[in-house]
Amino acid sequence: MNAILIDLQYLPPVAYFSAILAADKVIIESHEHFVKQTYRNRCKILTSTKVLALPVPVHHQGKKIPIQELKIDYIQKWQNNHWRSIEAAYRNSPFFDYYSDSLKDIIYSNTQNLFELNNQLLTLCLKYLQIDTPIEYSEKYHIEPESGITDLRSVIHPKKSTLDIQWFDARPYHQIFGKDFATNLSIIDLLFCEGPRALEVLTSSIVTS
Repeated sequence: MNAILIDLQYLPPVAYFSAILAADKVIIESHEHFVKQTYRNRCKILTSTKVLALPVPVHHQGKKIPIQELKIDYIQKWQNNHWRSIEAAYRNSPFFDYYSDSLKDIIYSNTQNLFELNNQLLTLCLKYLQIDTPIEYSEKYHIEPESGITDLRSVIHPKKSTLDIQWFDARPYHQIFGKDFATNLSIIDLLFCEGPRALEVLTSSIVTS
């Protein structure tokens, strides 16, 4: 992939970062309207009993709201729920202590906008992964992107199979729970479990033609 246009997600899945790694340039969609029930405001982690979705509550009231204007709902104590779940799932993982403090700081930063929260978390995860693909932000909304740009908006979706992600073939890695590998969880699952080796796992998950 040369340049990709992709939505900004909350602690995105592994496939999201494999796309960034495979691209020459990333354009973050910054002028769309918020789309419900997507990874834009949720992530998935692996607990001792199941794959758990962690949604960030937002104020949308069924209206079309530009993604940069979407406010996080702090009446609901989602931060405590997210962090307790993350800690319970990963505190015994090899690299939890190495990565957790900065992650926790951002989650508890009380950032007002979902877009800004996601952007801070993306920046942190790219730093941990040592991925330096150039990232830009869209200047306006395009139904179809310009020539030479691959449209990946909503391609990585909680209701879509990873089999539909053409560039991604998940490479299994050691996870804390379960006998069967749980594919395409939040990037924090890979980071906490594999640490510096996460980049190698991402690289080997990219399908090259």
